[in-house]
Amino acid sequence: MQRSLASSLAAILVASQMGGPALASAQVDSPTATPIKHVVVIFGENISFDHYFGTYPTALNPKGEPRFVAAPGTPSVNGYTDALLYNNPNALNKTGNGTGATNPFRLDRSQAATADQDHDYTPEQEAFHGGLMDSFPQYTGTPGPPPTGQATNGLVMGYYDGNTVTALWNYAQRYAINDNSYDTNFGPSTPGAINLISGQTNGVGDQMNATGDVIEDGSGGYTLISDADPIGDVCSTTTGAVVQMTGQNIGDLLNAKGISWGWFEGGFDLTAKNPNGTTNCSRSHTSAITNTNKADYIPHHEPFQYYTSTANPKHTRPSSVRRIGEQGDGANHQYDTSDFFAAVKAGNFPAVSFLKAPGYQDAHAGYSDPIDEQAFVVQVINFLETQPEWSSTAVFINYDDSDGWYDHQLGQIVNQSTTAADALTAPGQCGNGTETALPGPNNVQHAQGRCGYGPRLPLMLISPWSKQNYVDHTLTDQSSIIRFIEDNWLKSQRIGNGSFDAIAGSVNNMFDFNRRDNGGVYVLDPSTGLVLTNGGSGHGDGGFGGFGGR
Repeated sequence: MQRSLASSLAAILVASQMGGPALASAQVDSPTATPIKHVVVIFGENISFDHYFGTYPTALNPKGEPRFVAAPGTPSVNGYTDALLYNNPNALNKTGNGTGATNPFRLDRSQAATADQDHDYTPEQEAFHGGLMDSFPQYTGTPGPPPTGQATNGLVMGYYDGNTVTALWNYAQRYAINDNSYDTNFGPSTPGAINLISGQTNGVGDQMNATGDVIEDGSGGYTLISDADPIGDVCSTTTGAVVQMTGQNIGDLLNAKGISWGWFEGGFDLTAKNPNGTTNCSRSHTSAITNTNKADYIPHHEPFQYYTSTANPKHTRPSSVRRIGEQGDGANHQYDTSDFFAAVKAGNFPAVSFLKAPGYQDAHAGYSDPIDEQAFVVQVINFLETQPEWSSTAVFINYDDSDGWYDHQLGQIVNQSTTAADALTAPGQCGNGTETALPGPNNVQHAQGRCGYGPRLPLMLISPWSKQNYVDHTLTDQSSIIRFIEDNWLKSQRIGNGSFDAIAGSVNNMFDFNRRDNGGVYVLDPSTGLVLTNGGSGHGDGGFGGFGGR
């Protein structure tokens, strides 16, 4: 064990030094409202808050699994109470849930691979059952295997603790987490990804074979509610649903001010070849956890490809590492994850970077898992913490949707909808008619099909400027990250035309801009999530020496 940990640490330190001395940055620092000069968003797939943090900070700690023991004084989250664990509404609702009626139950680390759950716009609302939160097995549950022994829809009630999502729990101890953050709308991956960059899923400008993927917006247009691929992407489906979006996204606003940025997604470089011989749009990995071969690049996970202004439909490569993040290059701000590491090593760290793991590491149940996700997240953060720019960097970890996994907390409905796809409060209705009615980008007064907030999702901040071992309860959603970018670089300019960024809660309460005392190297093991080395925290608490069960 000691040899393994030492080897991992040595590899990290060698990787951080590979490029030799950092070159002078090709990016020009732009004025910011905070000390943050670099935002990195690690955007994962399909996790509800309770699925990862329902029992935080208490882990079972069975023999043979990475051990997690919380620091004294660790704050609690809005997670599972005894009543929710042992007398849950989903267990009591035997009429609706049938054989799937069950209390929440712990999934062991050996059960990291699970079946994918239903997470479409309508079933998620039906699972909420008007706020009773008691119909998840009935509407979003999908039986396994995997894992073995989970053969009913009750699998949707499974959760992990700090023995499986160990790195994320350790990051929560060192940095900050929000337990009141939500999917901007109900629904699956693509609406979540588009809300991350525009806060606006209305304004479908072109579509093909998209019946069921879009819904009429009440004014002659359409709102995206499902996972159609982007029109024009050379890796998009040639027979299934494809759409294109109108309106603005955060990339357009950054371009207008000359701020460097990029979306970096695994598999985007079609010229690369994987060790298994796959290349082009078919680059893939087989997870050792799920034993599933999955494409690295998933077109409907790449939101900027839906907008003509920010798309790179042929996956054109950047003309040089020095041009990554810049306006006017053929790549148009769309890159592979490998380009992110190359740019930062070369001293060319974009102001805003969105990172999407290759498919097998993105956490999506059915083909990915928490352990493969952890390897990617830890690799990124270990790398960033050794860079000279770390002192001005903020990393957000957020997710595109809940996968339908159970979460007990009903969020506020801040934008109502009354379409055939809505079902939260009544058939054809989401909301009671008193909530906000946000417009759309094409003179739509109330763009239907955007009911939200949807399910609760994890939101974490990892930064030298974050509060330490802190749980934030501020109401936020995916577009809160846009709002921070706008406030930090764009003098609080908003996307407009009904974007959720105008009403999004702030993430600022997760920061402490009066002092930076959360720096130092905090290196985790990518495989186990255990703490390898812990720089001084400045809080006089022994440097978290008890974390990770070393």
